[in-house]
Amino acid sequence: MAQSQLTVKSVQQIIQEKKASKRIGMRFERLIPWLLFLIAAVSVLTTIGIVLTLIFETFTFFERVPLQQFFTETAWQPFREAASFGILPLFLGTLKVSVIAAIVAVPLGLSTAIFLSEYASERIRRIIKPILEVLAGIPTIVYGFFALTFVTPVLREIIPSLELFNALSPGIVIGIMITPMIASLSEDALVSVPKSIREGAYALGSTKLETTFKVIWPAALSGIMASIVLALSRAIGETMIVSVAGGSTPSTSLDVTSSIQTMTAYIVQVSSGDAGFGTTIYYSIYAVGLTLFVFTLIMNLLAQFISRKFREEYES
Repeated sequence: MAQSQLTVKSVQQIIQEKKASKRIGMRFERLIPWLLFLIAAVSVLTTIGIVLTLIFETFTFFERVPLQQFFTETAWQPFREAASFGILPLFLGTLKVSVIAAIVAVPLGLSTAIFLSEYASERIRRIIKPILEVLAGIPTIVYGFFALTFVTPVLREIIPSLELFNALSPGIVIGIMITPMIASLSEDALVSVPKSIREGAYALGSTKLETTFKVIWPAALSGIMASIVLALSRAIGETMIVSVAGGSTPSTSLDVTSSIQTMTAYIVQVSSGDAGFGTTIYYSIYAVGLTLFVFTLIMNLLAQFISRKFREEYES
C-alpha cells in the first residue's frame, strides 16, 4: 500500500516536472523571436547610424567646399595653403588598383573554381581547399609588406622605371588576396547546378569542356557574377595594402608604375593624426568615405541587376 502511494507520488511529480519544463520551454519559444529581432535590429541600426554619420559630416564638409569643386577639380591637395579638394585623383587611384586586381583575380579565381568543381579529384580538392583558406586568412598588413618588400623588387627587375611606391604591386597583391573569395563562391555556384543537367549534356554527346562552358557556366552565371562583384567591392575598400605599397601621391595619371593614393589610403592618412578635429581636412574623410560607400552601393546594385537578368534568361 505504502509502495503504491509512493509510486503514485513519483508519477505525479514527474508529470508536474514535465509541465513545468513545458512552461519554461513555451516561454523560451516566445522569447526567441524577440531575441532574434533585437539581433537583427542591431545590425540594421548600426548600418543606419553609419550612413547618417557619413551624410551629416559630409554636409559640414560641403558647407566649406563647393560641391562643384569636389567633383570637377583634378587636384587633391588638402594640406597646402591654397587647398584643393578634387576627388578625381583619389577615385582614379582606387580604380587603377581595382582594375589590376580584377585582371589578376578573375581568371585565377574562376579557373580554380572550374578545376575544383569539375575536374579535381577528392584528394586534390582536400589539398587545394586549405591553401585557399590560408590565403583568405592572411592579415592585409602582411600582404602590404609582401607587396612592398617582395613583389615590388621583383617587378623592378622587369620594369626598371617602376617606382618604389606604385599602383601595379598593390593591385597584383590585392588580386591574390581576393582570389580565394572568387574561387570559393564561384565553386559553390558551379557545384549547386543539378547533376541531371550535367548528365543530360553528356547524354547528348557533349565533352566535359563543352558541358562546363556551354551548360554549367550559364546555369551558374548569376552566382559567379555575385562572387566577382563581392570580391571587387573588397578590393575597392582595401586599405592597408595600398597604404603600405601604393604611396600617398594623388594623381590623375593612368601610369601604374608611379605612386598613387586611393580613397581608403587617404582616410588612413588623415585618421592617423595629420588633421585636427573640426578642420576642413578632418571633414573631408567623411566626404571621401561617402563617395566610396555610394560607389560600392552602385556596384552591388548593378551586380544584382545583371544576376537577375541572367537568371531570368536561364529559367525561361
